[in-house]
Amino acid sequence: MTQQLTRQRSLWIERLARFGYAAKGVVYATVGLLAAQAAFGAGGQTTDTKGALSAIVTQPFGKFLLTLVAIGLIGYVVWRFVQAVKDPERKGNNAKGLAQRVGYAANGLIYASLALTAIGIVIGSGSGGNNNSTQDWTAKLLSQPFGQWLVGIVGAFVIGLGFYQFLKAYQAKFRKEMDLSQLSDTHKKWVVGIGRFGLAARGIVFSVIGFFLIQAARQYDPSEVRGLGEALQVLAQQPYGAWILGIVAIGLIAYGMFMIIQGRYRRLNTNKI
Repeated sequence: MTQQLTRQRSLWIERLARFGYAAKGVVYATVGLLAAQAAFGAGGQTTDTKGALSAIVTQPFGKFLLTLVAIGLIGYVVWRFVQAVKDPERKGNNAKGLAQRVGYAANGLIYASLALTAIGIVIGSGSGGNNNSTQDWTAKLLSQPFGQWLVGIVGAFVIGLGFYQFLKAYQAKFRKEMDLSQLSDTHKKWVVGIGRFGLAARGIVFSVIGFFLIQAARQYDPSEVRGLGEALQVLAQQPYGAWILGIVAIGLIAYGMFMIIQGRYRRLNTNKI
């Protein structure tokens, strides 16, 4: 009986995790699609993940679709905390392993906030789109002792995350985390290409966000901070901005597709929970 319950629990966690990766993919693909429409003059806009949720709810059967996304995001949060606490991937308790597990938990908290936003939009008690929450916490951080240093360190860390995305794109070690044995060699190459393109685009966005955090620290001005949607807008304002934004937007669509693919083919090791 105990083994049966354990298997059932593992199966439900696996289903939630796979649904979660797919939901995350839908959100990022929506961000990318809206940005691509803006870049190519098709009526879209640069927005963040919360803005993407608002865009989803305006579609036919929007509330139903957003409800599915919200459930998926909750599943993703559950999986991130399982990764952090139960350590099914055997990251270990050394400094590197603990850092990765803390990262899983932090990522879970971020997507828990996004899931709550989705639920709020569905029940009509919240709204998506760009807001000043990033500037608010930056202002609070700047008001602390050594606040400029703290914000600068956060900015450097975010840039570091951006370069880590570039490294992941270059090394493509994610292939070891996925079971692609059912795919042909051509389809495997497509999966790797989509993953690399998506990770690189995400790296660009992280780097832009980190740069403006450092600018906020240098100038002691939280209004310098840019979120995801504003970072995309900054790209659009550069020389050949429409092309730059278009390429990054397509990359974010690719990242969304990559998350959906991960939902299908990622090795989750739920039997080790």
